[in-house]
Amino acid sequence: MAQIKRLLTRFCGEEAAQLVEFALVLPMLLLVVLGIAEFGFIFQRYEVVTNAAREGARMAVLPGYTNADVIARVRTYVTQGRVTTTVTNPNIAITNVTIPVGAGLPPINAKRVVVTYTHTYTFLPNIGAWFGATYTTIPLTAVAEMRKEAGS
Repeated sequence: MAQIKRLLTRFCGEEAAQLVEFALVLPMLLLVVLGIAEFGFIFQRYEVVTNAAREGARMAVLPGYTNADVIARVRTYVTQGRVTTTVTNPNIAITNVTIPVGAGLPPINAKRVVVTYTHTYTFLPNIGAWFGATYTTIPLTAVAEMRKEAGS
């Protein structure tokens, strides 16, 4: 009988309350930690996509490179960063622009190069479904612009 009494007092004391509190808080704590890890993965992929767009724009303004070279370089950068490529990515737009200088000087002819890469990242699809979330993907879009002065 004494053993049963000790066992009951052990499970009815403060230690039992701490165990119950921990059991209630643990799922929320794990969800927050998982969210932080997912944000880290998303941020890493965003940095790869941003740097790939910047690398492509930089290569596009250098002499001697074609759009095919730029697309190949961006795809290589993204692949090495462990981000998947698709047929439609990256998108490169090169336009001629005229930059007015003023003070009676002639305008500067330039080229604006925009390299856009859109990557869709799946964000916590199974856990989000538990809470009735309708989102499943986050589009990551990076745009880099550089100017290539046409002249001399």
